[in-house]
Amino acid sequence: MRGIIHEELSGVIIGVAMEVLNELKPGLDQKLYERAMIIELKRRGQRVSVQTSFPVSYRGELIGNLVPDLIVEDAMIVDPKVVTCFTEAHVAQMIGYLNINGLDLALLLNFKSVRLEWKRVLRPREAGEEIPPDFHA
Repeated sequence: MRGIIHEELSGVIIGVAMEVLNELKPGLDQKLYERAMIIELKRRGQRVSVQTSFPVSYRGELIGNLVPDLIVEDAMIVDPKVVTCFTEAHVAQMIGYLNINGLDLALLLNFKSVRLEWKRVLRPREAGEEIPPDFHA
């Protein structure tokens, strides 16, 4: 059986998100939850990069930049949302982000309801690509 990529960090982030939601309650703009998460993650000693820009090229030519909301510990994209439910478009967006910046895991967080929802999104593996060191067999 395989372990979960960034299991401990995922737990910390989900715990922070629950704490933020419990304090602020549902119904606010997603940027408010994002800002509160940044504060709480930093209080807990986590490194948080906000709105880091990644260049996107097509056939060797720059076509724009990709800007994920949060990257925690240079290891995981965190994308706070306030939506009725996660859609295939949310997951596809995270896969695109992971493919561009080379990270292995994104965490979608939904602050729409009283109960926090989350979804882990893994970057698809290419044939012959090694499993990351924190993915234990």
